Amino acid sequence: MTEFNLNGKSIIVDIDEDTSLLWAIRDVFGIKGTKFGCGIGMCGACTVHIDGRAVRSCITPLSAVGGAEITTIEGLDAAGQHPLQKAWIQAQTPQCGYCQSGQIMQAASMLKDYPNPSDADIDNIMSGNLCRCMAYARIRKAIKLAAAELAGAATTGASS
Repeated sequence: MTEFNLNGKSIIVDIDEDTSLLWAIRDVFGIKGTKFGCGIGMCGACTVHIDGRAVRSCITPLSAVGGAEITTIEGLDAAGQHPLQKAWIQAQTPQCGYCQSGQIMQAASMLKDYPNPSDADIDNIMSGNLCRCMAYARIRKAIKLAAAELAGAATTGASS
């Protein structure tokens, strides 16, 4: 049995602890925003947060997440109002959209460490998330838009 929090809800699952977190999220809990891409942790389509850090769920066994806080794209903001989600729409980022939940989850983790990322920061940190539609310029633009919104919110919050 493995116990963890998934999108803010306490979960206990009784399946093989070698099962990947990705398949538990998708097949056991029916949360479909996290995608299967390569199965070897190289493409980033399966990116989720574990304790606030971007992790490839396809290569993370359940045995590694006991007691952890796991967030999928659905848990980032249930109403789709996270600054990155709004920026993705504003910048018309997705083309096919398959990789986008992983892209957003990687970007959300990055913005915690780099609240005002340079193009080089974005390129370096996001380089492990592949987009077969080559929407990289729009992804970078959306990240910059979200960073600006988050900086504005921090400034507004600080003056209150």
